[in-house]
Amino acid sequence: MGDTTLSGLIAAPFTPMGGDGAINPDIIEPMARLLARNGVSGAFVCGTTGESLSLTEAERMEIAAAWVNAAPEGFRVIVHVGHDSLEVGKRLAHQAEELGAAAIGSMGPCFFKPASVAELGAYCRELAAEAPSTPFYYYHIPSLTGLSFNMVDLLTSAGDLIPTLAGVKFTAEDLMDFELCRALDGGRYNMLFGRDEILLAALALGANGAIGSTYNFAAPLYTRIIQAFDAGDLDTARSLQRRSMEMIRTIQGSQGSFLAASKALMAGLGVDCGPARPPLQNIERTELSGQLLPALRALGYEDFRCR
Repeated sequence: MGDTTLSGLIAAPFTPMGGDGAINPDIIEPMARLLARNGVSGAFVCGTTGESLSLTEAERMEIAAAWVNAAPEGFRVIVHVGHDSLEVGKRLAHQAEELGAAAIGSMGPCFFKPASVAELGAYCRELAAEAPSTPFYYYHIPSLTGLSFNMVDLLTSAGDLIPTLAGVKFTAEDLMDFELCRALDGGRYNMLFGRDEILLAALALGANGAIGSTYNFAAPLYTRIIQAFDAGDLDTARSLQRRSMEMIRTIQGSQGSFLAASKALMAGLGVDCGPARPPLQNIERTELSGQLLPALRALGYEDFRCR
């Protein structure tokens, strides 16, 4: 199966779209170069930030292929293959392995939900079996899926049932569960932390990899947090993490959705990702230029944005 360890900052990239709402894969190559230039080690594509459940199966396959083909040397592409239809998820997983993706990931079904950890593990087992040579990560995001099982229970019960189970993309605030997973079986599993606004807390628990949406446009801020933490300069690390919190809170305060407003920031970096799909509300250009960007600049955005 090869190296299953993913580390460093991994972006959850936006799916680029044109003004007509159709996907625009031509933007992926410059986006990949931008991320790599700013120290990002990989991309978790077609996840939440990539609007996966708003895309068709064909669109997701096209986006996955474009990312694998555009990835610079050493840049790892993880393809999210989760879907409420297990059969669609299987096809996405099979394609990801054929493409040579570094890993696949999947959130659990979020309409007809598994009623137990065992049922969730069975779903993951079937999905992972379609990519038998590719590391599999469960994508834990209970705020959106409504699946709030403890991940340490999933790893414990599914570890011997899913040969490719490599770890968890952990987008939740339960740091006890995160640490119990990280320490399980002598550190057997690769735990990728998914809450940008509390990255420092995960670093303190030993995290060495993180996946986030704000790494698309503010990766240098998080690189500085990691550097300050590694140097033992906790005052600086805390100050920088507060800057991240303030940035995220500012974006959350816009009239558009957080994802759509974040996506709109990419155009200022030379990578126009276009609008978000309904039902997400897009930010008006006047608010972006007249309110959001000035508020971010007051927080030092020009100093820590991607270039």
